[in-house]
Amino acid sequence: MTAIADTRILTGRSLRHISRSPDTIITTALMPVAFLLLFVYVLGGAIETGTGSYVTYLLPGILVITIASSVSYTAFRLFLDLQSGIFERFHSMPVSRPSVLWAHVVTSLVATFVSLAAVVAVALVMGFRSSAGLGAWLGVIGILALLTLALTWLAVIPGLTATSADGASAFAYPLILLPFVSSAFVPTESMPGPVRWFAEHQPVTAIVDSVRALLAGGSVGSDLWIALAWCVGMLAVAYAFAMAAYRRRVA
Repeated sequence: MTAIADTRILTGRSLRHISRSPDTIITTALMPVAFLLLFVYVLGGAIETGTGSYVTYLLPGILVITIASSVSYTAFRLFLDLQSGIFERFHSMPVSRPSVLWAHVVTSLVATFVSLAAVVAVALVMGFRSSAGLGAWLGVIGILALLTLALTWLAVIPGLTATSADGASAFAYPLILLPFVSSAFVPTESMPGPVRWFAEHQPVTAIVDSVRALLAGGSVGSDLWIALAWCVGMLAVAYAFAMAAYRRRVA
């Protein structure tokens, strides 16, 4: 119970910092919204997806990019806390050590979902519509939350080990680019052989296809289990490496 209480207090501290600097959330939502506008209004007319609305097809991939963009700030904020000496101050107090990290993780989850809500709001204005019921929307939220947790714990690793602020947040660049080689923007059937194989067997495709099917109110099939397996696997590995890096850093 002490760890939960400490996490709640430290999360409140982190959220207050973000509320005083709303440009963080604006920045993390701005790039995905720019991609959404670019692909729908500039490139969408030349892309054949076999669906009626390209913004509806595109949105799940943009949501993944939003998460990748948002968690980069977790690494950045964690690095700044380490450099400021606040970790040492907390460790000299009767504060649960894991709660220091969990506060950053919970803050990331809250901030990311604010950015996701902003992106969905823009998509609705652009014509996005969904026939999903409450259960399907809860499934979408669950997948996105699990992915956010996995990528946030991945972000903790460079946040603890980087030697510069730029290095701490640069890890997210491959994550932002990965959806471009997936089914996020175009069907994988249109890709050449080796690229198609990679696109169909990397995690973003399964995650995007699952979210897309849920939002369409259709059958998800095996993609959902593959997506969940990828998210849980990434979360377990990232958490283990993050905690190992944390123990080395505070030893």
